[in-house]
Amino acid sequence: MFTPAEVATNVIGIGKAKAGNKPYKLFLLGILAGMFIALAAVGANTASATLTGSVGKLVGACIFPVGLLMVLVAGSELFTGNNLIIVSVLTGDVKWTAMLKNWIIVYLGNFVGSILVALVVVYSGQLGLFDGAVAATTISVAAGKANLAFGPAILKGILCNFLVCIAVWMSFAAKSVGGKLAAVYLPIMLFVFAGFEHSVANMYYVPAGLFASAATGTAAEGLTWGNFFLNNLIPVTIGNIIGGAILVGVMYWAIYLADKKEK
Repeated sequence: MFTPAEVATNVIGIGKAKAGNKPYKLFLLGILAGMFIALAAVGANTASATLTGSVGKLVGACIFPVGLLMVLVAGSELFTGNNLIIVSVLTGDVKWTAMLKNWIIVYLGNFVGSILVALVVVYSGQLGLFDGAVAATTISVAAGKANLAFGPAILKGILCNFLVCIAVWMSFAAKSVGGKLAAVYLPIMLFVFAGFEHSVANMYYVPAGLFASAATGTAAEGLTWGNFFLNNLIPVTIGNIIGGAILVGVMYWAIYLADKKEK
């Protein structure tokens, strides 16, 4: 296991590699990550469809961490985790423009991957499981997210990606797949159970609800593409950047790297 200080040093190299990757590879890896997170969301909705209240939320939260584990072990690019590239920028190893290019390309790839899974899941009939309970849950979850207020969405996004990037940071300390699973599992379960907001997960949750609503003819108040972007995706993305890049990346840079000259 690497120490926290060793992880901080290793993150510099990881950020350099991510920022230096070819755009088409970043986009394709972004699609894969979007699919991994979306499939985890499918599992979470499916598992909780026949349960109510906190029990259903807990069951879904216990399944969702598989998404980030697939991202880390199988190899892909996730926007929220890539917020940690800020560490390499602050040490002077990566330019701001390279980081922003990575974020934009990966974000778009994540969106495409999430939408692909949402379309396949809805039109394959998977949401018809449990006499349509999965479809009802999918629409209900999407409507709740689309009707968030801007400020709370930012704050929930901050808390979410603080936990996600802490999970990613801890996974870098592990030298085995089992260690990575142990590092990732509880922080990710915590953010899902607590109801915090993850921009990439929401790229599946809300579009899936919109597609399901259209396919089943089930209307849900406030569930529109406009509300998805304005009430959820934009503020949650802002919050995710604050929680991941600033509260984790900048914080650990200040603790372990600010007084060193990295080349």
